[in-house]
Amino acid sequence: MTQSPQTQSAQTAGYVLQELEKEAGMGAMGEETFAREVRCIDLSDFENRKSEIADELWRAAVEIGFFQVSNHGIALSDIRQAFSMTEDFFSLPDEVKAQYPLARNAGWENKSQVRPSTRTPDQKESYQITRPLMASLWPQEEELPAFKDTMLSFESQCWQLGMKLLSCFALRLGFPEHFFEQAHNPDQQTYQSTLRMLHYYATEQSEQGMWRAGAHTDFDCLTLLFQRPGQGGLQVCPGKDHESQQWTSIEPREEVITCNIGDMLMRWSDDQLPSNFHRVRSPLPGEYQGARYSLAFFCQANKDVEILGPQAKYPAISAEDYLQQRIQANFAKG
Repeated sequence: MTQSPQTQSAQTAGYVLQELEKEAGMGAMGEETFAREVRCIDLSDFENRKSEIADELWRAAVEIGFFQVSNHGIALSDIRQAFSMTEDFFSLPDEVKAQYPLARNAGWENKSQVRPSTRTPDQKESYQITRPLMASLWPQEEELPAFKDTMLSFESQCWQLGMKLLSCFALRLGFPEHFFEQAHNPDQQTYQSTLRMLHYYATEQSEQGMWRAGAHTDFDCLTLLFQRPGQGGLQVCPGKDHESQQWTSIEPREEVITCNIGDMLMRWSDDQLPSNFHRVRSPLPGEYQGARYSLAFFCQANKDVEILGPQAKYPAISAEDYLQQRIQANFAKG
């Protein structure tokens, strides 16, 4: 029997509410030094080893929800250049950055993200690059020479890597190998994958309850996170372990990329692949207190793509509607 639009809407709203309620319960400090395996998966000789790599990715995703990848094909020099551009952007005066305000998942925001887990603003600023939405949001060439070309090139490399990884999950889910590549088509105006540049503010002292980023899961299918050595604070707690509130710190290494499954792929997989809770805590006394920079690429299906798992556990929903529901719950109203 075909469900009415009203029934489907109610089911979708209930699903989102469950996810938000789960996230809202993740605000406690918990146990911060819990030892977990951090699997690093070697992507070298990818085409010849794809079946083996797909098995390793699937096990890591199912059992832990996050993993790291090495020999991923993005040159360290390109990663460092992207970080240099990130610092340059955030060094601009606020009145300049304010000319490029966050709107519809692109642009600059400052302390506007309020997580359901903490109900306080994250202590950071960010700038989001979503290709079809950037017409008036790029800094002028005289403000930041070569910024646009550099960051678009880096975004493209992130997309290519993200699609390689997602092709492995497509095979294990019974989808065509290029299923997710077609669902994340950058040539379409409906493209909504995002490269997010992040600047967490320096702290003078650690303050209990002041999170650089409160505990959350990502909204997307897959996140690629780039970190800088010496700028720690990232902690993870697999979604299946969320009730234990046992957190594992991830030491930043610039030669590997830390990846996690997001809510969109969890739903698309009929919950076979659990999304991963993570947070960025403030430095403790004796730790590095300076600024922290990171780069995150979010693989988010194009707006008009239908999200429906192989077993249809949940009703179909467009990627646009799904993403908007999650964003609205995470940003302070103006």
